Amino acid sequence: MPFANSIESVIAIVVVFGLLVFIHELGHFLLAKRAGILCREFALGMGPKIFSVKKGETEYTLRLLPIGGMVRMAGEDPELDILKPQMQVTVELDPLGKVSRIILDPHHQPGPNQVTGTVIRYDLEQQLNMQLELAGEQKQFSVHPQAMLVKGDQEIQIAPLNRQFKGKTIMQRFWAIFAGPAFNFILAFVLFTLIGLFFGVPSNQPMLGEVKADGPAAQAGLQQGDRVLSIQGQPVASWDDLVEIVSMSPGKTLQMEIERDGQRKTVDVTILNEQNVGKIMVYKPVTYSPLHAVQYGAVSTYNFSAAILKSLGQLITGTYGLKDLSGPVGIFKMTGEFAQQGLSVLMSWAAVLSINLGLFNLLPVPALDGGRIAFLVVEALRGRPVDPNKEGMVHFLGFALLMLLILVVTWNDITRLFS
Repeated sequence: MPFANSIESVIAIVVVFGLLVFIHELGHFLLAKRAGILCREFALGMGPKIFSVKKGETEYTLRLLPIGGMVRMAGEDPELDILKPQMQVTVELDPLGKVSRIILDPHHQPGPNQVTGTVIRYDLEQQLNMQLELAGEQKQFSVHPQAMLVKGDQEIQIAPLNRQFKGKTIMQRFWAIFAGPAFNFILAFVLFTLIGLFFGVPSNQPMLGEVKADGPAAQAGLQQGDRVLSIQGQPVASWDDLVEIVSMSPGKTLQMEIERDGQRKTVDVTILNEQNVGKIMVYKPVTYSPLHAVQYGAVSTYNFSAAILKSLGQLITGTYGLKDLSGPVGIFKMTGEFAQQGLSVLMSWAAVLSINLGLFNLLPVPALDGGRIAFLVVEALRGRPVDPNKEGMVHFLGFALLMLLILVVTWNDITRLFS
């Protein structure tokens, strides 16, 4: 059923990558909200919007291109530059006389509790007031901290400085940035723990797990739960010992001493030769325990993080080159392949990808979370922030280089795909 397998692979890719991006952005979102930052948008995907719904202060959107996502925080883009001095505006006043809406249409006809005038000056960040000229007379108005700027069909909530990203302390900004990668590590831990709970925790005991039907072990009469004591008289103390002896004996017949239900017996097993590697078609033994599952989740997350960091180090030192890297195409392909191997394999792969995403984003590279954290460190050391224009230019250049890297590794993927 190739077509059914293709559909299954596509669904797996969408679910896995949607989950990774959602959890990453959720980390940013929750810690930003906790710090009191106005989050204008929580988006999955990039490009044009295909779905959006607004709840509270935040617009939740699904965008066309299934790559990445974002949490758009107040102060990160020039959304308030649409209001200028000398513009004719209409302001709507709430029952306390504060401006609740600023309508930028010069042809708008004022209704109840609305007045029209020319903007003399305004401060929507700190003082929260604005001065208008009304029929030759200047009048000052207080502005509500959640007032809306209205331009056509678009309404934008103003953001006082204490609601903007830049208006928060260094530590509040740090946690809002760091939380994205941190949530990816938490997701990996949860996935590995769930694997341990539902599929069992792999054990290194020299015991047989599931015995595959018609395999060499099954043909020799071996059963799940048998404990291997020795092979050809050589003691077997662990599963790794068992695998090492078997894998180095393709095509041979080995005498195994096992223990079953307290009784010892000897069995002759003819080892399968699969590309010069010996196999008896037996799965690793597993144990079922909530405590072991949690331990397995923590240890697996740590071990894979260490292995990925080691690989990054080898990439920097030149042990690996760009030709060895996989990009989106290769990762999508592998995700589809793992989806065919069962839920536990797919969950393990998703956990590893989540760790990769977390570590990659923590690299001190402009345009990544690690690059933004680096600028916060510089700000803490020098006692004042880096010029926003200069920081923006650095992030832009970093983003351009990242796009170039993605193009290179995507070309590698396509070349491998058709080779």
